[in-house]
Amino acid sequence: MRERIVLALMLTGLIAWATGCKKQIDHAEFKSAINKSFAGRHECVWPEPIKLPAQVDTSKDEKSRDYDALTDAGLLIRGSAEKKRFLVGSKHVNNYDLSDKGHPAWTPDPNQPGYGNFCFGHFNVTAIENATPNDPSNPTQYTVNYRYEVEGIPTWASTPESMRTFPRIAADTSIQSATATLVKDTDGSWAVVPPQPAQ
Repeated sequence: MRERIVLALMLTGLIAWATGCKKQIDHAEFKSAINKSFAGRHECVWPEPIKLPAQVDTSKDEKSRDYDALTDAGLLIRGSAEKKRFLVGSKHVNNYDLSDKGHPAWTPDPNQPGYGNFCFGHFNVTAIENATPNDPSNPTQYTVNYRYEVEGIPTWASTPESMRTFPRIAADTSIQSATATLVKDTDGSWAVVPPQPAQ
């Protein structure tokens, strides 16, 4: 009987020792690393930069609709004109350019003069849902599932017209889930592994 008690105590001590040796991962470190990878990243209304001023054929509704929504939000000014066509008369066009309110909201493309985008908000991780080591025997790389939102969405982007015209804005106003791979650097901090391009 006494041997069983001693054995049970030894087993309990061994489990406690193993648990104590297994360092718990601080989710705040993961959160900080993912937020750091988001630094300078913003969502924009168009997937690619566009050129302004722009001239749009009013018969092309899909393109003028975007510009009209941004005009209604006060970011663009619109003017009408007739554009002469060679041998076939003329067509009605709208000219769009940045308004005074639009200049501070415009993000110029550093690689293409005259091009840019209207960008809004910044990404922020709201919670780490779970973290799994890719190799439990060497836990220096984790697959992390997290939730994030876009913070700092300006008033022009939160209008019903902007959300209707640009579905990306509507999607970004809700909490979303994502997955990242984090690896431990030589200095002990965590960093997000950039996704590899498809082969």
